[in-house]
Amino acid sequence: MTAVYQRIFTVEQDDYASAGLVSSLIKESLRYMGISPAVVRRVAVATYEAEINMIIHAYGGTITLEIGDDGTIHLLAKDNGPGIPDIEKALTPGFSTASKKAMELGFGAGMGLPNIKRNADVFHIESSPEGTILDLLFKEKS
Repeated sequence: MTAVYQRIFTVEQDDYASAGLVSSLIKESLRYMGISPAVVRRVAVATYEAEINMIIHAYGGTITLEIGDDGTIHLLAKDNGPGIPDIEKALTPGFSTASKKAMELGFGAGMGLPNIKRNADVFHIESSPEGTILDLLFKEKS
C-alpha cells in the first residue's frame, strides 16, 4: 500500500473539552473522500476510543491517518506512556482503570480497546512504560 493521503493529529492529556474532535475531523475527511459510510463509521468508533484513551490514561499522543492507493485506511495511535500493564485484561469488556474524574465526566466504561478491536480489520497493540502503539487497518467489506 502506498499512502496517497496522510494527516497527523495531536491529542492532549486531560483535554476532555476537545474529546472527540480528532475522530470528528477524521470522519469528515473520510466522508469527503467518498469512503463508504460503513467503513467511516468503523474508523470513527475506533478513532474516538483511541483518542479518549489518550486523554484519560496517557500523557497525550498522536493519531496518524493514512489512506492507501488501494483504499485501505491505516490508523496509527501512539501515546507517551505510562503503558498498559496487562493488555489481555484491558481487552476485557468492562475492565477499566479510569480515574474518578473521567468516570464522573461519563468516560471510562472499559469498552475502549474492545470496541477498537471489534471495528478494525487488523488490530495490533504494543505497550511499555514509554507508551502504547495501536496499529489498525480498515478495508471495505465484501
